[in-house]
Amino acid sequence: MTDFSYKPTLTGKLVVLRCLDEGDFPMMKAAMDDPEVTRLTGSHEEISDERAREWLRTRKEQTDRLDLAIVDRSTGDAVGEAVLNEYDPDNRSCNFRILIGPAGRNRGLGTEATKLIVGYGFEELGLHRISLDVFAFNPRAQRAYEKAGFVVEGRLRDALCWKGEWIDSIVMAILEDEWRARTEA
Repeated sequence: MTDFSYKPTLTGKLVVLRCLDEGDFPMMKAAMDDPEVTRLTGSHEEISDERAREWLRTRKEQTDRLDLAIVDRSTGDAVGEAVLNEYDPDNRSCNFRILIGPAGRNRGLGTEATKLIVGYGFEELGLHRISLDVFAFNPRAQRAYEKAGFVVEGRLRDALCWKGEWIDSIVMAILEDEWRARTEA
């Protein structure tokens, strides 16, 4: 069985991924207060500061998911989060999600963070499949996921109502053999 209780530190050229904790509250607060982040994540619900702090406090205790802060190596500042969640042990699969706040955009940090955590999922956790959903109004994220090897599998029509407009959700995934082929090439 895959063990998510170990919280690794993953290091790339641009970012370091480390366990998300309460000290990341200012970054998460700034991200969740950013209108672009709320739109791209389809977040309708406002989260109280206390609820957010409690959620951050509990990340190290989780045994069925991996919540990592994305730290920009050039500044040492946390700029987002990368998460493997919704673990299905019978099918060795999980969901991936990522959030990049305003300070981390447009510099390749999200693409590298995606590759690092996906690689960890396949190479260390023994996953077979990692999937995600991305809203159709976020083609920048879809391109980043494709760079990491994710493939479009389908479309959930009218999955999100954002300010009165219906938005499709694009389902993407990568399989362990696809990851292996990319890394061996």
